Amino acid sequence: MKQFNAFVKKEFFHVFRDSKTLLMLFGLPIVMITLFGFALTNEIKNSKIVICDYAKDIASQRITEKLKASSNFIVEESIISHNEIEAQFKTGKIKLVIVFPNNFNESLQRFGTAKLQVIADASDPNTASTLTSYVNNIVNSYQKEIATGTNGSFQVVPETRMLYNPELKGATNYVPGVMALVLLLVCVLMTSVSIVREKELGTMEVLLVSPVNPFLIIIAKALPYFTLSIVNFIIIIIMCNLLLEIPVKGSILLLFGITSIFIVCCLSLGLLISNSTQSQQIAMLTSLMGMLMPTLLFTGFMFPIENMPVALQVVSNVVPSRWYYTIVKSIMIKGLGFSAIWKETLILVVMTILLLGISFKKFKIRLA
Repeated sequence: MKQFNAFVKKEFFHVFRDSKTLLMLFGLPIVMITLFGFALTNEIKNSKIVICDYAKDIASQRITEKLKASSNFIVEESIISHNEIEAQFKTGKIKLVIVFPNNFNESLQRFGTAKLQVIADASDPNTASTLTSYVNNIVNSYQKEIATGTNGSFQVVPETRMLYNPELKGATNYVPGVMALVLLLVCVLMTSVSIVREKELGTMEVLLVSPVNPFLIIIAKALPYFTLSIVNFIIIIIMCNLLLEIPVKGSILLLFGITSIFIVCCLSLGLLISNSTQSQQIAMLTSLMGMLMPTLLFTGFMFPIENMPVALQVVSNVVPSRWYYTIVKSIMIKGLGFSAIWKETLILVVMTILLLGISFKKFKIRLA
């Protein structure tokens, strides 16, 4: 029994001496609970909506007050024409517009019924459906209030209009997200093992003493995966068009150009991992664990980023797939041009330059 206890103590000592093992044992559960606890929620909060109140009467103001009191909305009151509503949605900053027509309260009191218009950005059908449901609940609550203590019946009828995706197809939201996920994982995973594989096989010395410039070796490592990723992108676009009936509404050339930038950014990240690790197993584990979860959580196609705490929203800014996802939705689903996505494109370009620079700097031309 003493020998058994000695072996147990020895194993405990081995665990406590290895900082990486301790990090996996205690750090990973803490991080997982924190991220999933805050990020994974079906409730939608702090969504920006615009109120177009042409009536400015008691009924419209009362419903507006109820909307403002809800934690689900950030209400902006504005008077805009119907021609400007779609332009507001194209900015990507608002999720919903509620329009109160003229004589809203008068129609309600005289005829017992009044209509208001609810216009939602259905490029994300889950968010659009949930937000319109929140609005309907608030309107129903107002109906019950005014019906209390009166013999008459009052009905406020929300007329819902879904922009960009009137059929509420779920694929319009998930296809851009899956594109970002597939391209990121393929690029990072494949390139992350490319250089470290040469180190493990002992062939890196041969490459370094060859007359080829060491930096050209890095480019040569990345070029095949760039080509294959472009082929992947073309296959995805064809499948979206033929199988899912989701055509590219915007410029296919613009989408191709932005995708090329994103692929180079992902390849740079993979090269950085490959230059910083000493084995293929570590490189693959870093790529999968380091890229899969952030892409799923912080891209925005599974869980709205605005629902998350401010700290996690800041973290999401350093995930390249978040910006690519926004760009793909803008071009592919909304049909927008470069003027609507230049900021996201600039962020991707800056990320690519930084990652390329760090990758070249981390590449050691001497193994010793």
